[in-house]
Formats: sequence, structure tokens, C-alpha cells
Amino acid sequence: MPNICIHNAIYAPGLERLRELPGVNLTILPPKEPDSWLLPEDVAGQVEILFSSTAPSNLDAAKRLRLLHIDSAGYSQLFEYKLHERDIRACNATGVYDIPIAEWNVAMMINLLRDLRGMIRHQEAGIWDRDARFQRQLRGSTVGFWGYGGLARETARLCKAMGLNVHVFSRSPIRPRDDHYVVPGTGDPRGVLPDAVFGPDRKAEFLGNLDFLIIAMPLTDQTRGLIGEDDLKLLPRRAYLLNPARGPIIQEQALLRALNERWIAGAALDTHYHYPMPPDHPLWKFSNVIMTPHISGSTAMPEFPHRIWDIFVANVERWIAGRPLLNELTPGQLAGQ
Repeated sequence: MPNICIHNAIYAPGLERLRELPGVNLTILPPKEPDSWLLPEDVAGQVEILFSSTAPSNLDAAKRLRLLHIDSAGYSQLFEYKLHERDIRACNATGVYDIPIAEWNVAMMINLLRDLRGMIRHQEAGIWDRDARFQRQLRGSTVGFWGYGGLARETARLCKAMGLNVHVFSRSPIRPRDDHYVVPGTGDPRGVLPDAVFGPDRKAEFLGNLDFLIIAMPLTDQTRGLIGEDDLKLLPRRAYLLNPARGPIIQEQALLRALNERWIAGAALDTHYHYPMPPDHPLWKFSNVIMTPHISGSTAMPEFPHRIWDIFVANVERWIAGRPLLNELTPGQLAGQ
């Protein structure tokens, strides 16, 4: 039976489920905000499963650690620890944030298409303006996802229900995701919703026919700066760009130029190049850009504790039974590939 260390906020129903598992040995440490933290010496030598936001600074002392379970969908904080070389498996929080991020995506598409920012400016100035740009409909538009993980699949489900065409750009064929956490009734677990899937050899065709491009891939060494000027120039001038994934996937200067020179119609950005974004950054100033402070899906949402503990307890059960884990990161992912 595993020795488990919890370095995370406690969710009482989840902890009760965990304690009901036979033979589980628990150590609970108070969570700390700083990224760098240490496992107590007596715990480090015994822990086999660790539930935390990242690895401890004294990971070398955790000789028996075999599974690290983090509470974020992003996992770039793990790259430096080279877990794949230490025989330590890792699971993330994919699926926890899919619903609120998908709802953010749909909200941003509607707000951008109908120029909600413009209507609010008019309201504040007392201007009565019934221009046609405020009356456009979303139905019939084409939304493209660069990547087709959990947040893309839940957004695709909502988009299909609203009558949009769903296109996907992916390096590999769209497959079922049997070992990923999904809130029942959401997403596209079987991978059957896209109207069209484009491989790397059809990128220009994919980008050239979109009304909306949603970035839906993790930040890795391979995806950092992946989208640059050449890609943004392929988008139609009517297209809007949404980035709820990670800011640096899009080259910063390329995005600024695309907005300045009107290569695209506008953007909605929830992930950024600086935290916080400095008040003098030019992205704040565009009238066709909506900026939100990385809140499309976060640990502050009420459903977060239940969902993250649901994944963790399920994975402890799977670990004990020798079954495949939910949301397990591959060696390549842990290496930043």
C-alpha cells in the first residue's frame, strides 16, 4: 500500500474517500504559496505518491517517489526536474478546467463578433448606435482549434450545438481519450465532433478558412513561439484569435504587428507574456482586443476542489489496482517535447 503525501489544500470529501482506501498511509503538509518548497526529511525518504502543485526542491531525497500528481493542466513547471529520467510518473489536471475555459471561449467569440467593447463605450458616452456590426450572429461561422485536447473538445461540443463548423489542426489523428478525466456529459471523448481535421501539410488551408482560431495546446519547448508572422498572415482579415492556452505559444511581436496592421479582426487573450501584464503594455490599448487576467479556468472556481480531488483519488485507486492512470504525462511531455 502506498505512502501518500498531500501538499495541497484539503477538500474534506476527497480526503474522506482517500482514507477509506485500505492500507493507505497519509501525510498531510500545509500547502505553501511559493514555487520552491522542501519535503521534510522524514517524509522525503518514505513518500511514494505526492499530491502537490510542483515537485519539491529536495526531490533527490525522495528516493521512493514514483508518482507526482499536480493540480494544474499546464506542466511546464516540471521540465527542470527531468522526472522521465528518474522513473517518476506524473499526472496533471486536464479536464478540471475544460468547462469554464470553453464557456470563456464562447463568450469571447460572441463579444468579439458583436463588438461588445464598442457597445459599452457607446453606453458610457450616451451614444445610440445600431450599426450592423453589433448584430452579427455566430451560427454558421468556422472555428479552428490548433490542438484538440480537453478544452478544445468541450469548446467544440458547445460550438456544434450552436451551429458552428469545427475544424482542427493536429500533428496526429484525432483519437478517443479513454484515460483522461472528463466531467460526465462534456467534451468529445470519442473524438467524433470535428467537421474537418488538417495535418501539418495542410496548415495554410486550415488557417485560410477560419472565422476564429483558438489556441488549445500546452506550452512546451516545441510550442514556445510556434505561431509567428507567417501563420498569422494566413488568417483571413475577418478572423479573431483566442488564446486561453499559454501566451508565449504566439510570438509577442508577431501578435502586436498582426493587430497593428489589421491582419486579423481582433483577439481575446487570457494568457500572457508577463504576470501581471504591465499597465503600459501595448496590448491593453487595442479597441479590438479583450484582455482577461488568466481567469478562464483557475483554482478559484468553486468546482475546482471537487474535480482535482476526484482525479487524484481515482488515480490512487487505479495505482493500487495496477490500472492505467488518468491524465498521465508521457516521457516526451515531461521532457518538454
